[in-house]
Amino acid sequence: MVLATANPDKARELAAVLSATATGRAVELVGRPAGVPEVEETGSTLRENALLKARVLGAATDLPALADDTGLEVDALDGEPGVRSARYAGENATYADNVERLLREMAGVAPPDRGARFTTVVVLVFPSGEALEGVGVVEGRITEAPRGAAGFGYDPVFAPSADPAGRTFAEMDAAEKDRLSHRGAALRDLAAKLRDAVGTTGEEG
Repeated sequence: MVLATANPDKARELAAVLSATATGRAVELVGRPAGVPEVEETGSTLRENALLKARVLGAATDLPALADDTGLEVDALDGEPGVRSARYAGENATYADNVERLLREMAGVAPPDRGARFTTVVVLVFPSGEALEGVGVVEGRITEAPRGAAGFGYDPVFAPSADPAGRTFAEMDAAEKDRLSHRGAALRDLAAKLRDAVGTTGEEG
């Protein structure tokens, strides 16, 4: 299957989680072809954006295409940045730009009111047009300052509730993050549906 993402950090994370997720058969991952232009994310929901990217890459390669879209919803900001998480500080925003804007918008918000959640939708589109979808949601909170040097995106300011130590994703190693993350949960959900759809005998389905 071809990975639709143009984000190298996401591609590495998707590949790592997929390689550790039993699907009942070997999966060969193909990187996004260099000649395929970046897909403009015009959808109003995470699912719409993931489907759009997967369909474009599937049509360009004639391979099953895997795409994802992720949003950070912050309670104190009425669900923002949501579907525009990657572009929160502007169309060409860096990770640091987005984190800086988020912390600026959250200035003065008390710790009990800093709840947030990451949601990832992953979509696998087959050449036939059939699609499978996985969803992962992780609850947590926005820290008052960045912590940790690992990960990417909003990882330095998002502390998942499931971690008893209260660490941010950026303070975890990759394997720890994958076990707790929204993207890992979405891919495991997709893998379960893929097993149901094609079986686990290794025969062509």
